[in-house]
Amino acid sequence: MRVCKIAAVGLIAGAPALMATPLAEAASDCSILATLADWGQNSTGYIDLNSGASCQFPIRKHGVSGSEILQKPEHGKLKKLNAAMYEYTAKSRYKGSDSFAIKATGQGPTASGSSIITIQVTTK
Repeated sequence: MRVCKIAAVGLIAGAPALMATPLAEAASDCSILATLADWGQNSTGYIDLNSGASCQFPIRKHGVSGSEILQKPEHGKLKKLNAAMYEYTAKSRYKGSDSFAIKATGQGPTASGSSIITIQVTTK
């Protein structure tokens, strides 16, 4: 298995931070850029991957207590691995855009509540 490269920009206690973390269990190379807001605020993320490839990605918010798929992708499959980890698989031979949304609930150091995380996918 290959490594999934992740770049995430997070707001923790009002201070921006840059995190880059490899995931050893990803099925293919992908890149993820996500702006993570505090609980109760919505976030947007971006995934780039090849047609037919898969990408595992975490919900990187402190205190995730649950999550669910709010909107399924049209040109791929989304699988919940646990409350804070999902895997997106792009449809074979499809090139273009896709999107999906996840509703996550949790409690952090400064806020609690539910957030909708919308992911925009570019398949090459």
